[in-house]
Amino acid sequence: MEKPKIVSHEEWLDARKALLAKEKKFTRLRDALSAERRDLPWERVTKDYAFDGPQGKVTLARLFDGKSQVIVYHFMLAPDWDAGCKACSFWADNFNGIDIHLRHRDVTVLAISRAPLPKIDVYKKRMGWSFKWVLSFGSQFNLDFNVSFTPEDLVGGAASHNYTKHPSSPEHAGLSVFFKEPSGDIYHTYSCYSRGLDLINGAYSILDLAPKGRDEEGLPNTIAWMERHDEYND
Repeated sequence: MEKPKIVSHEEWLDARKALLAKEKKFTRLRDALSAERRDLPWERVTKDYAFDGPQGKVTLARLFDGKSQVIVYHFMLAPDWDAGCKACSFWADNFNGIDIHLRHRDVTVLAISRAPLPKIDVYKKRMGWSFKWVLSFGSQFNLDFNVSFTPEDLVGGAASHNYTKHPSSPEHAGLSVFFKEPSGDIYHTYSCYSRGLDLINGAYSILDLAPKGRDEEGLPNTIAWMERHDEYND
């Protein structure tokens, strides 16, 4: 890290106030963008997706668990994997435990993966997580929401990830949001992938406040430093 200019308190205060004006502008822009996100048109969900949960088969409608909104984190844990993706695990550390707060804003949050339930349960217990997590294997859910891809998808075809690029691997992370009307009709309102997922990662927001930021320059990739929380040497 290159050491910044050292100044008097008065000079620091002037610089901080100048930045504050930019921060306030950014906050207003972020609020406006969030409003645009909420104002996106919806698409009706017409397929009868079914999932396996701890109590057996559940429909997408049941996943709302009494709320009108459900947010799904597409967690990368494929049927032949022994552990979840380390980046998804970092993200899950950030939303685990907040579901009680979200439920008081009419939101249910959960994770969905393709791995068998026993693998999900073992990994969830290992990580000490409490959020709901169900299995989508056998349904088109992951394929339809562009987080799982067939071998054919990877070598050609119309499949895309994050709306703009060809998928680079069979599994990708993502987040999808759904709304259920009192009539029972369900709508897909939003999905995001890649850097869009930073929205739900509070740890990154904290790191962005520190002088060294996320400190990823010079690494082979941006998550090269990252480990599952029980795998750090210290």
